[in-house]
Amino acid sequence: MIQFMQNETSKTDYAAFALRIKEWGRALGFQSIGISDTALDDAEAHLLEWLACGHHGEMDYMAKHGLKRSRPAELVPGTLRVISVCMDYYPPNAKDAWEVLQDGSKAFISRYALGRDYHKVLRNRLEKLAQKIRTEAGDFNFRVFTDSAPVMEVELAQRAHLGWRGKHTLLLSREHGSWFFLGEIYTDLPLPADMPAENHCGTCQRCIEICPTQAIIAPYQLDARRCISYLTIELKGSIPLALRPLIGNRIYGCDDCQLVCPWNRFAHNSLEADFAARHGLDDIALTTLFAWDEAIFKDKFSGSAIYHIGHEQWLRNIAVALGNAPRNEEILTALQARVQDPSMLVREHVEWALERHRMP
Repeated sequence: MIQFMQNETSKTDYAAFALRIKEWGRALGFQSIGISDTALDDAEAHLLEWLACGHHGEMDYMAKHGLKRSRPAELVPGTLRVISVCMDYYPPNAKDAWEVLQDGSKAFISRYALGRDYHKVLRNRLEKLAQKIRTEAGDFNFRVFTDSAPVMEVELAQRAHLGWRGKHTLLLSREHGSWFFLGEIYTDLPLPADMPAENHCGTCQRCIEICPTQAIIAPYQLDARRCISYLTIELKGSIPLALRPLIGNRIYGCDDCQLVCPWNRFAHNSLEADFAARHGLDDIALTTLFAWDEAIFKDKFSGSAIYHIGHEQWLRNIAVALGNAPRNEEILTALQARVQDPSMLVREHVEWALERHRMP
């Protein structure tokens, strides 16, 4: 066991230990590991401004935790450092995303959701990394997070030198693009912090220009209320009428801003079998998915991030996509089959879709 003595050599000891932590993290399947301090003052100011503008929509959880999101030591008392990790998720051998988006009869699902629920995969690996640290450093306080608590993961990852916040607000890396998940370990170990990463977006605005709903209202500013990921995942009620035609065939999330990003030329396919596309979801007809009853939905999506939105919201999203699909008998038959759906929410969106096909 490494003994960290509080003397002149302790800084050197911690620096060497930080390097070993990064080696252990890579051995566990993380592509990048970095360490940051907890000074998030600038990020806190931006968060408060974003909330004041109402850009979080119905995501009340973004505000209800107060400042714990931007003050790690208030969320986990004693936190001195945050170990941030990233894990590539782009599924190998998945159908080309642009081809699916251009075929209005097919369902587009955000690439991160084609496989197993990433929360479970990352949490398991983070726990293993934390336990490895404990075997070497002795007892220490820690808590792991995988998008499961009020954590400013992009800001922390940027401070840990894993990348920079792109104009679409996602983290970007020169080595990995943006097709990766983030996770964190909050710890009271006084490890040396890495230097924050520099921004390399330059004058590029492709992500802003491609956004189907113009949700990126300015560089580094996202109005979630217009974002397709918010509309199809976070929003529980009716999708605003003006935005429905803009959603196209995107039934769970949206990847357009990542698909056009030049930095994703350097992204890598995932090495994790858990992130491979399941049930043919990378290339599947809308009508096929719309026919799934709740039992099939639960069976297919057990262990998937999609499971959490529920069958009703799933049908709502597909109804919108069917309304945007090319008109044919198969589409109309599928919609007619759910005109009397028990859910008022589903019926409303089915009626809208049918009306779209009645339009000249």
